[in-house]
Amino acid sequence: MHVGRRLREVRLRAGLSAAALARRIGVSTSAVSQIERGVMQPSVSRLITITDALGVPMSAVLTARPDEPSDVAIERAADVDYVELGSGVVFRRLSPAETPGVDYFESVYPPGSTATKDGLFRHEGYEVGHVLSGELTIDFDDEIVVLRAGDSVTYPCSRPHRLHNTGTEPVVARWLIVHPA
Repeated sequence: MHVGRRLREVRLRAGLSAAALARRIGVSTSAVSQIERGVMQPSVSRLITITDALGVPMSAVLTARPDEPSDVAIERAADVDYVELGSGVVFRRLSPAETPGVDYFESVYPPGSTATKDGLFRHEGYEVGHVLSGELTIDFDDEIVVLRAGDSVTYPCSRPHRLHNTGTEPVVARWLIVHPA
């Protein structure tokens, strides 16, 4: 899936120019253009910063097709979309349709990968995570937490944090981010 193309669609729907988005997130217009054209893959933190600036949940760009209105949504395993971000982190949306105010997704962090190269970051919402396999390290501003298979964590996204895999096997984790109303 081409996350850049989806970001461009969402940006255009929001009525923003690439330059205006770049100013909002503190990068060059060229960087926005490179992400939208697929020349550069955003990090996890950059993707969250962009979707926050566009006022949409991350799930809005983690699907290749628009959601069809219905009170029941089903997505078959063969149809699940995923996106590979910077440093090889893979995200896939788990909710089969847009769920207002909530992002529910799975992430895979290869050994040595990180959510951000820029240190700790923060974003909107409240995060709940559960590690299915591997060893995920979360750096907070005042502590470091290591989660292993079966461990769960919850914290406000406004707390500075960074997720990374310092282990030798891929980390698979599921996340629920609840956005403010």
